[in-house]
Amino acid sequence: MACYRGLAGGHLQGLDTLAASEETPAVFQAFGQFWDVQCRLGRGVSASVYKVSSGVASAAVKEFESSAQAGDYGFRKEQAVLEELKGHRNIVTLYGTFTNYYGPHLSTNCLLLELLDVSVSELLLRSKSHGHSMWMIQHLARDILEALFFLHRGHYVHADIKPRNILWSADDECFKLIDFGLSFKEGNQDVKYIQTDGYRAPEAELQNSLAQVGLESDVECTSAVDLWSLGIILLEMFSGIKLKETVQSQEWKVNSSAIIDHIFVSKIVVGSAIPVYHLRDLIKSMLQSHRAQRITAENALCSPFFSIPFAPHIEDLVMLPSPVLRLLNVIDERHLQTEEEYEDVVEDMKEECKKYGVVVSLLVPKENPGKGQVFVEYASAGNSKEAQKMLTGRTFDGKFVVATFYPLSAYKRGYLYKTVL
Repeated sequence: MACYRGLAGGHLQGLDTLAASEETPAVFQAFGQFWDVQCRLGRGVSASVYKVSSGVASAAVKEFESSAQAGDYGFRKEQAVLEELKGHRNIVTLYGTFTNYYGPHLSTNCLLLELLDVSVSELLLRSKSHGHSMWMIQHLARDILEALFFLHRGHYVHADIKPRNILWSADDECFKLIDFGLSFKEGNQDVKYIQTDGYRAPEAELQNSLAQVGLESDVECTSAVDLWSLGIILLEMFSGIKLKETVQSQEWKVNSSAIIDHIFVSKIVVGSAIPVYHLRDLIKSMLQSHRAQRITAENALCSPFFSIPFAPHIEDLVMLPSPVLRLLNVIDERHLQTEEEYEDVVEDMKEECKKYGVVVSLLVPKENPGKGQVFVEYASAGNSKEAQKMLTGRTFDGKFVVATFYPLSAYKRGYLYKTVL
């Protein structure tokens, strides 16, 4: 059962479909628990996604509209795909499904999903046309190629790879694919229009154009369309520029390779240019106009680009949440002069950080690397996000605190990055 805010008693009298209402559900009941709706995360053609909390755990609910044709088919399709693909770390986790009843004549089908964090779309907005670091691009490329290799090995095509469908998991420290509403098995494409403008492969563009005038293409779309979309995303991450108009231009169709070269040449490169050229070549291999010449996810993972270690920039650690928080501009030399001073400041930091959640561990290195920085491991990424929000800009002993996240895996290994500014 669910009720609606702003509607007396939660009734939806006179509504034939859920889509007819603009209201947001106040609560869902599923698996013996009440899940309070905290906000709407997004809305598509046939479904809306909400952030929910049971008081103990947080999750996402994807609620499909109640019209039998659109909502029911989309629900059953996505349920089947996610259940078959369950268990891969770079694919959103499906916890379960349930039916939500609004009354005797109105119900909706819902997916209870893992709650993820920032999307690549948001990261692109934050880049301010400067592009992202090689560390971030490599992380994203490897994670999504791993997901695509898994999908394609099972003969699935995602068919809608775009920045909004790639989200960061703070708990698993990786990017994950979401939204399998357009996916299909190779040789069994059940939707005419696939992919999104700006990320659509040439063969899908042809297929869509022909479908609009009632004709069918004699070329089937394959897993190669996913590699095209990822190639565009990586090029946008590097350049910091949305490329929709560029990839739809006649100039791109005539000589996309020259345009890619120009984007890379015009970007200022700090340090060795070799990793940049490896990335350029990887992107070019994904953006071959002829699908037969396009690289596969399996072969792309063997690119020399992935053999080069990169350190994160400080901007990366601000944008990508994790359970570990790192505080800068807090401790100086005088706090480390005596054991008593050191213990006092550590105790002060513990007391302050406990205000925002359960602190699992706290580290203040006395020597480099990491000397004078404060590393706080929280029980959950939710706690660290709250702490980051509340501590950033605060003053400690007359200095402004800078709070960034820090990779949990690196912290656990005792590896303290020399962060690139």
